[in-house]
Parts: sequence; C-alpha cells; structure tokens
Amino acid sequence: MGFGQVFRIERMRVDPALTQALRSRWDTEASAFAFPWGHMIPSLEDVSRITGLRVYGRAVSRYTYPCYHDLAERLLDLPVERRSSLVPRVALQESLGLFEVGKNAGETEDEYLERLARVSRRELASEPGPQADLDLRRFLVLFLGRLLFATRGDAVHCRFLPLLEDLGEVGGYAWGAAFLAHQFDGLSASERQTSTSGFYPFLQVWAYLHLPALRRGELTRPGFVPIARRWDSRRDTRHLADQLEHLQEALDSYPYLDVVWQPYLGEGDEGQPWLVLARPYFGRSVWLHALNLVLPLNLSLAQRSLGLRQSAVEFPVWDRFRRPGRSFRGLHDTTDWRERAREQVENWERKGKGIRSDATTNDAYLQAYALKYGGKVYKSARHQVDVTGEIASLRALLQSAVQDREAAQRQTAEL
Repeated sequence: MGFGQVFRIERMRVDPALTQALRSRWDTEASAFAFPWGHMIPSLEDVSRITGLRVYGRAVSRYTYPCYHDLAERLLDLPVERRSSLVPRVALQESLGLFEVGKNAGETEDEYLERLARVSRRELASEPGPQADLDLRRFLVLFLGRLLFATRGDAVHCRFLPLLEDLGEVGGYAWGAAFLAHQFDGLSASERQTSTSGFYPFLQVWAYLHLPALRRGELTRPGFVPIARRWDSRRDTRHLADQLEHLQEALDSYPYLDVVWQPYLGEGDEGQPWLVLARPYFGRSVWLHALNLVLPLNLSLAQRSLGLRQSAVEFPVWDRFRRPGRSFRGLHDTTDWRERAREQVENWERKGKGIRSDATTNDAYLQAYALKYGGKVYKSARHQVDVTGEIASLRALLQSAVQDREAAQRQTAEL
C-alpha cells in the first residue's frame, strides 16, 4: 500500500519550537514559507525522499459524508455514537491489542517494540479472510487518523474510511500528496498552537536539510533511506519560549549563503524504488488533494529549489471559492469531491504544470517580494524595522547610483 517505509522510521524527539518558528513564517495566501531571502516550499520530492510515501497515483479525492456512523459500524464493527463520525481511540486500540501496553521501567526500546508486536499478534487474525480485512481497516484508520493525518482531539475521524472499503485499491492513491496538503493546512492554523498536526518528523527533517545552520538536527544514521531515518532532534533543555525566541531571531538573520536550495543533488536512488514512479511529479506546480482539502503547490514561487533563477511571478491571492472549507463537520450534505473539484483533479492527473524560467538574475523577483511583504518578512514587531525610513534610504541610494551611471556614460561617450 506504500506505507511500509514510514514504519521503518525510528522514533524522533518532537521539536515544537522549530515547528512554531516555521509556522510563524508561513504565508497562507501563497501556501509557502516567506523568509528574508524569498519563498521556500516543501515539495513532493521532499515528501518522497524524507518519508518514502507514494506521491504518484490517483488523487485522494472521493465522497465525504455528513455522518460516517453506518459506514464505520459496517467496515470497522466498532461502536460509534449516533450522528458521529468519530471512533473512540481506546476502542480502536483495544481491538488491535494496543491498549494498556505502556513501556515498563528498565525496558529498552527494542524490547518494548518486540513486546508490543507480541501482544498485538495475539489479537490480530493470523489467516487471510474477513477478520484479517477487518483488523487491517482498523489499523489503517488508526494510522491515518492518529499519525499521518492527525488532528487535534483524542477521537479518530473516519473521513478516509470510504477509500479503505476495497483494500486492494488503497495502494493506488497518492497518499504522499494528500499528506503534503494536510501539512500545508496545519501550517495555516493559528500561531498560538505549539505543534503541527500530522507526521511531525517530516517538517523537522525538511528544516534540517534546507536550513542546516539552525543546528536543530543530528545526523545519527547516515545513508539510511528514507532520509527521515537518518536524523534525530538535538536535545534542547531551554524553556520553550526561549527556544522559540532564539529560533525566530536566527531565521531573521539566517545567512543567505547557508540556505540549501537543493539538498538532494548528491543523493542516489539506491534502495528507493518508489522514486522511479514519483519523478514525473517532481518540480511541477500542481493541485494537491486530501478529500475536502484542495490546495495549490506553488513551486513557481521557489524556482531556486529547482536549480533555476527566480523569475518575477504574480503572487497568489487567497481565493475562497477555489479553496474549499477545512471543516468536515461543517459539510451538511454528501459531497463528491471528484466532481466539485473536477478541474483540480484533472490538473493532478495531468501532473500539473512544468516550471520554466528564462531569468538571468533573481533581482526582479526580490524587488517584487520586498514590495509584497515589506517589513513583515523581517518580523518588524521584534526588530522595529522602520519601513518608511528604509524605503527613503533605498531611494536615495538608487538616485545616487543613477547619477553615477549617467556620469560614467558621459565619460564613456567622451572617450
């Protein structure tokens, strides 16, 4: 089904300060990070290389329902409250033998995982058949709802259950692309949240690779694939508020030359067969789908990540009509998202749009970027940037440069 590589990733310490610092840089309109040196965007190649998830196949787009009660009872055989789409986490874990199996004192990580697997095997069906299918659906609902597409709260939503009815079809979906849409949506949430929903190692490793001078990651297992297996979070004993302030200051003054736009140039494909089918989706602007989430991957805003010069582009404006609502509970009727977002689904099936640039410098883009974001990109609340004064100073410098050029042109003509 394409989830095997994710389960090979070792446990990683969560770094809420790093996540929160990155979120403070997220521009919801552009669906991109807005740093002092320009836009940066996690891409489908990042998802494929860091997590090993499939970013190719059918869009994760199908029906959503106002209530999943009957579907959950039929496919999961678990009690679900009437008019509810939420399965209690405890009941789901008990059905898989994963409840009350906490780590014992003095138990190593390997011993704990071995015992966990042993307890779980006693509960799960050992032969193919209806019971094994039931167990697998329960596990996938837990995995998708609590790890890959985690949301706030304790219960597990059944929104992906319609895609799990035919287990033979599950591996045909682009779960990695849906995961990226979910990451974008989580980054757009309130800055007051101290964590990002979803599979947090992805965003942390993305920062380790692209912004190494932050020194938040530790390369402990070089050469492992997917890349998330190589890294762990550095231990930081400072208070969360102190860590966050330090990271925000570091991003404000991050050395431009230390930004790694293309961290995979020296990476081979050995041991990563999923990259072969994923490559046609790399480096393309495309719409990402996760049921009622339909979000753009605006890679044209980060052309330097493709080895191109950044040409001046028109910055996106949030169009509420083209970005359907985020709330599943807010849908009061059955919705066929392949129909409602037909244009965007067709865009995915065509693999979006290739990115080209004939720019010779990044100057035009950076000028437009400065006009778009102004002092915000330097977080003026922290540094008290006098935008008006800065503009006046730049105009004076420009006028001086123009006069110098005119003087040089006159001298050239005389010569």
